[in-house]
Amino acid sequence: MLLRRLLCFVILCALLPAAAIAQETFALKDPVEVGSGSFRWFGLKLYDARLRAERGRPPGNDWNQVPLALELTYARSLVGSKIADASVDEMKKVGVGNPAQHDAWRAAMRAVFPDVQDGTRLTGLYQPGQPMRFLRDGQPIGEVADPEFGAAFLAIWLHPKTSAPKLRAALLGK
Repeated sequence: MLLRRLLCFVILCALLPAAAIAQETFALKDPVEVGSGSFRWFGLKLYDARLRAERGRPPGNDWNQVPLALELTYARSLVGSKIADASVDEMKKVGVGNPAQHDAWRAAMRAVFPDVQDGTRLTGLYQPGQPMRFLRDGQPIGEVADPEFGAAFLAIWLHPKTSAPKLRAALLGK
């Protein structure tokens, strides 16, 4: 058992930058990558995405019931408030939340999401029923306290009605 944990730690160290290990794993026990892919808009790559889950608890149709870490590594500069606005628009498209929640979530994301440049890594740490925490390049930048926000935010990528079905399939390892 100890050898297995040590081996997992060594593998994890190879996968994540050292500064990010302590910050990103506090939400996940024994994290493993589920899947990854790129998001393009009119042919322009906006970001690469990676989804991690606890070993032995891979997300499927119950993705909103398991702890997850979603990492986006941006390929271009974007304004944080525009990322928040686009996130709310995508939540509306998949049918999660109500107008009051959308307004509150938009304000909360605008307060947390920084402007990004090529290579910036934003990670969302999801625990069902808990605040969703965010990191920039492995360092905490804030959280959205509403316990319903995390599932709504992840629905952008993981809901069956997502506007990026190929990325959803890649993230869920299908």
